[in-house]
Amino acid sequence: MSVIRTDKWLLDLYDKPVELCEKLTAHFDGVYAEEIYNHLIFHGMYRYPSKNGTELIQKLQDNKIWELIEKEEQQLRKLWGGPDIPVFIFPSDPNNRKLKQDHNGKSGLAFNNKLFLFISPDNADKEIRALFSHEYNHVCRLSRYSKKEEDYVLLDTIILEGLAENAVFERFGEKYVASWTTYYSEKRLEEWWKKLILPNKDTLKIDRKHQDILYGFRRYPSMIGYCIGYYLVTKYVKKNRLTTKELLKINSDIIAQVE
Repeated sequence: MSVIRTDKWLLDLYDKPVELCEKLTAHFDGVYAEEIYNHLIFHGMYRYPSKNGTELIQKLQDNKIWELIEKEEQQLRKLWGGPDIPVFIFPSDPNNRKLKQDHNGKSGLAFNNKLFLFISPDNADKEIRALFSHEYNHVCRLSRYSKKEEDYVLLDTIILEGLAENAVFERFGEKYVASWTTYYSEKRLEEWWKKLILPNKDTLKIDRKHQDILYGFRRYPSMIGYCIGYYLVTKYVKKNRLTTKELLKINSDIIAQVE
């Protein structure tokens, strides 16, 4: 199915995002369009349509975003042996400060059978390719790893994020990895790994603490779950010299070197 031409959807329904999400209901089981929209908003989709919506979509078209991602998807399917899934591209939320700070105004959302990208016209091609690499790596991990996503615990999730950002590093180098990878020193990450993650490593996704630690909500350091996941994966990769494709099936406990 590959990249869906959501630009055509946007030209018709940009000002009616819930109605736009009606087109996505076939890809979700028993979920209403409004619920889908709220979930996508949480992950970076535009919240309030701007007055220059047509101009915004035109800029994305002029930047040939849909063609760029189509090419990337074909390359990565071959490189990582990944599945052919629908990819949906929508504008990101320009008013989301955390999105701007941590991800330069772009983000994504991956499932084992579909993928969403939320981007702005200001994102450079290589940035967008790096974002897609991160999210498509999630798809590959979710489809290749033996554990079902609904059974994921905190350790599985942070390793999922670490693997995805390591894939970005492998393809594009340090310049294009996310800014959050530099937030903390290795010494501090090792300390928090032992104090914050290990005692909570089996926390299920349905537990609020799972999200709090992952993103650094409430009293936790910003993006701490992501940062420690990347730290653990890079440490394992340096020790074992494995490629992204080879890492996809390896158990989270082994990558984290939990004794």
